[in-house]
Amino acid sequence: MELRRHLERLAAQRRALPRGGEVKEDYVFERADARGQAAKVRMSALFAGGKNTLAIYSFMFGPERKRPCPGCTHFLDGLNGSTPHMQQQINFWVVAKSPLQRILDFAAERHWHHLPLLSTAGNLYDADYYGDSTKLSAQMREQQEFEAGEEWDMPMLNVFHREGNSIWHFWGSELLYVPPEKGQQYRHNDLLDPLWNMLDVAPEGRGDFEPRLEYP
Repeated sequence: MELRRHLERLAAQRRALPRGGEVKEDYVFERADARGQAAKVRMSALFAGGKNTLAIYSFMFGPERKRPCPGCTHFLDGLNGSTPHMQQQINFWVVAKSPLQRILDFAAERHWHHLPLLSTAGNLYDADYYGDSTKLSAQMREQQEFEAGEEWDMPMLNVFHREGNSIWHFWGSELLYVPPEKGQQYRHNDLLDPLWNMLDVAPEGRGDFEPRLEYP
């Protein structure tokens, strides 16, 4: 009972956080239109249906990767089923830095019928909101064990809130940039992840399991 109450207190404290910085640029993304053709869409247009909250997950599938990150992929496999439910309350989009068609082809391979997908290949959204490594501080780069000159996309979830004509940052999964505990991964999105939560209630726990794109 105390754990349940603690989780409720945590959720209430999160909702009561002061707003973060104002989004200075109305980023232009690329999406598929109703005919499946590439079309430009501004961040302000991602707020639909009178909903003033927008969550954006940065998916690790940049052009330098031959295949997407398995950790991001398993996470999005679960969110694909949850998306129609989430969209009743908030706006939710998934972005990646690869060209749009490459993202759509992988989505078809995974049967992601519900995830709304965008390409950030032509804007600075991921750089500005830590969905890639290009603007990380020296301390953050060291914590992530980046080599000098190495750049990479990052699995970052950001939440924004619209007030009038302005968009403000509200929350980010910044635990990604805090050193993990010994023997653990970063745990930055684990509360949203059905895989890890299910394994945590099993006697074996997580063990050394790592998700893959394919299993035998």
